[in-house]
Amino acid sequence: MKKIFVILSLLIFGVCSYAQKFACVDTEYILNNMPEYKQAQKELEEVSLQWQKDIENKLAEVDRMYRSYQAEALLLPDDLKTKRENEIVAAEKEAKNLQKQRFGSEGDLSKKRSELIKPIQDKIYNAIEKIAKEKNYSMVLDKASGATVLFIDSKTDVSDLVLAELGYKVNTSSATKR
Repeated sequence: MKKIFVILSLLIFGVCSYAQKFACVDTEYILNNMPEYKQAQKELEEVSLQWQKDIENKLAEVDRMYRSYQAEALLLPDDLKTKRENEIVAAEKEAKNLQKQRFGSEGDLSKKRSELIKPIQDKIYNAIEKIAKEKNYSMVLDKASGATVLFIDSKTDVSDLVLAELGYKVNTSSATKR
């Protein structure tokens, strides 16, 4: 019996010594409490709206050119028809290329988003890393993604610590709602 007790004690001690500390953060909550993130989002929206307006203007010009061509097509000689058709096609292609340049997967909006948001994300990551090292967390999960996290005890959520580390005042009324 004594042997079993010693073996169980060693096993329990071994398991406990390998116990790891975990924490979670809600990056969406953190970002929404950062004024510079809200400013970056606003700037992205303004740039996006301006670029969209530019593209719509180009497409409206293409439409105007096409309607004008249709009205005059019967009176134009074949060589002039071909020239006008080519101009319309070129203008439409230019508008589509501009749209791809601005809003494509590797377009200007994506680059602008990276330029504005990446420094904020890096700042958050550095704060999380600092807190994790100070509190000896072996892993910090992001509950904002939610895809793989099924349960999180609110005691392990260090989002408010991250905001405090970043120098932001914690809104206790919204902190209790999470």
